[in-house]
Order: sequence, then structure tokens, then C-alpha cells
Amino acid sequence: MEELKSVYSKEELLTQAVELLKKLIAIPSFSKDEYNTSVEIENFFTKHQIPAKRFKNNIWAVNKNFDVLKPSILLNTHHDTVKPNKAYTLDPFLPVEQDGKLYGLGSNDAGASLVSMAQVFLHFYEKEDLKYNLVIALTAEEEISGFDGIEALFPQLPTIELAIVGEPTQMNLAIAEKGLLVIDGEMKGTPSHAAHPNDDNSIVKCMEDLQNILNFRFPKVSDYLGDVKVTLSGIHAGVQHNVVPEACTFTLDVRVTDEYSNKEAFEIIQSHMKSTLTARSFRLNSSKIEMDHPFVQAGLEIGRTTYGSPTSSDQAIIPCTSVKIGPGDSRRSHTADEYIYIKEIEEGIEIYIRILEKVL
Repeated sequence: MEELKSVYSKEELLTQAVELLKKLIAIPSFSKDEYNTSVEIENFFTKHQIPAKRFKNNIWAVNKNFDVLKPSILLNTHHDTVKPNKAYTLDPFLPVEQDGKLYGLGSNDAGASLVSMAQVFLHFYEKEDLKYNLVIALTAEEEISGFDGIEALFPQLPTIELAIVGEPTQMNLAIAEKGLLVIDGEMKGTPSHAAHPNDDNSIVKCMEDLQNILNFRFPKVSDYLGDVKVTLSGIHAGVQHNVVPEACTFTLDVRVTDEYSNKEAFEIIQSHMKSTLTARSFRLNSSKIEMDHPFVQAGLEIGRTTYGSPTSSDQAIIPCTSVKIGPGDSRRSHTADEYIYIKEIEEGIEIYIRILEKVL
């Protein structure tokens, strides 16, 4: 890790990050029940004499020399977690440091990003003559795409020009992210006794309809994210072996690229299906940042790579230019015995700072 000019040494930043992450792991913080972790985050800022503000379970702050005439960059990640995977062999709320790893629920997703961003905010907090203000928002309900997290907080923040979203990306830049569109469908038919002929079997008609859309390919392919992906994730029909049901219902999980809005994707899918479709929401759209953006270029200059992310995050509901980058590996998220390497936190702090020093 390179020597960083800061009020805190690189060793102090790392030690503080690991200490905070251990405290957060020990506090259950399932989505909609994050109050206790929000208090711990408030305590962290108070300890460092940083005035922090609260909105519901979201904690945010601005740099000491905040200037309303300057644009702002946002550091954002979440402190809620999913419930523990049933295959856990360790106590998910007991932070265990072993063999260079820190185990615990939320350590990878997205505790490592949170504590790294908190240290980065400390590093820049008192700096003068920055081109941008720096704002940090550590928010709730990301895991359920809830309405009381960053979406509710965002209107209260200063005008944000760029949001840096902390999620496990191995500190590479996710310059695009697929949106999420969940569709519930229903195919109607004629109910009947199974012993008699029926040319209007809802299940058979539904199978044909589903096969049609699963074989369909959206015409526009994203340079960043490839194809729109339609997955059949649920189907239900019938309760008795000798009764043809009136209806067959199903659920489609659609990962939408930056080539389409969720509404456009829904309309295309509906035009290729005979079933009645209902979208649960259109709000989780795809996002992207241009390759020539200064933050992306700064990342490339220090050797980071770019990619398109198939997983969704709060980027989907942040109404400004955003990029996803953070320590850890997305493949560890939501798994049993989740962990983060201490070295990944150290690298996360360093890389965030090195990129921001080129931009701020």
C-alpha cells in the first residue's frame, strides 16, 4: 500500500476500518431493521468530530470545507444485510478474524465498502481547495430495493454530480449495471375434467407462450452488458391431478440492459406473449457511465479495469451519473460463512483515495 498523505496514517485507516466492520457485523441489520447499525455509524462520526445527519436509518455528512458553489461527489453504500444463508457453519454475528480473513454477515456485501468509504471520507474531510465537495451517505434497505433508503434520502442531499456506489467489485469499475424488471403473468384457459378432451388447457397454452419468450432475443445488444436476459423463475397451476385448471401463473425475472428502459422491455415482452402480464415495478432501471468520464479515466490510469455488472444495486434508483466500485467479490455475497480479506479493505481504501485524488 502506497504512503498516503493524511491526518491518519495508512495503518490507522486500516485499523479503524476493521474495528468498525467488526462492530457492524455484531449488530443484526436486516433490511428495515437497521436502526442499531445506524447508531453505530453515528457514533463513528461523532468520535471523529464530524457532524452527521440522520434521515430515518440513513446517516450522511459533508466535508468540513463544504462549498455550496461547488459540485459534489457522493460516496454511498448500505448497512443493511440479507438474512443469514441456512448453510452457515459460523455465527453470522460473531466477527472472526482468521488467516487474513474477517468472517461475518455483511462483511463482503457491503460492510467492506462502507468502512473503506468511511476512512476515505476521513482522509479528505479537512482538505481545502478541492474541486468538488465530498458527501458520504450510508444508507438502508438496499437489499430489498426499499423506498426508505437512498431514494428517500437523495432529495435532501446537496446537488450530486457523481455517485460512487460501494459494492463488491474487486475494486474494478462497474461502468454499467443491468436493471431489474419482475413480471407476473397469467394464462387463462377452460377448466375441465382431465378425462375429457380440452383444446384450451391453460398449462399447455402457458408452456407454449413461455417457450416463445424464452427463445426470443431482443434486437439491441449492449456494448457494456450484452443481451437482455429473461428468466422463468416461478410457475404455478393446478391442485388436483384430474382437474385442468382455469389459469396458469408464472414469474419472469428480466435483467434489462442500458439499451432499453424497463417500460420498453415490458412492452416488447408483452407484444410477444398472449398471457396477461403485470410488472411489479418499473423503477429499477439499468445505468451506465461513459468511458470518457474523469472518474473512469482516473481508475484506468492506475490500472483498474471496467466491466458491465449483471447484478443490481442502489445505482438503479440514484438519479444521477454513478459508478459501482468496492472491495470484495460479488460471488461471496449472500453465501454461507461470508468473509472479506483484510488485504481487500486495505486495497479498497488505497484505490478509492488514489482515484479521488486525481478527480478532487
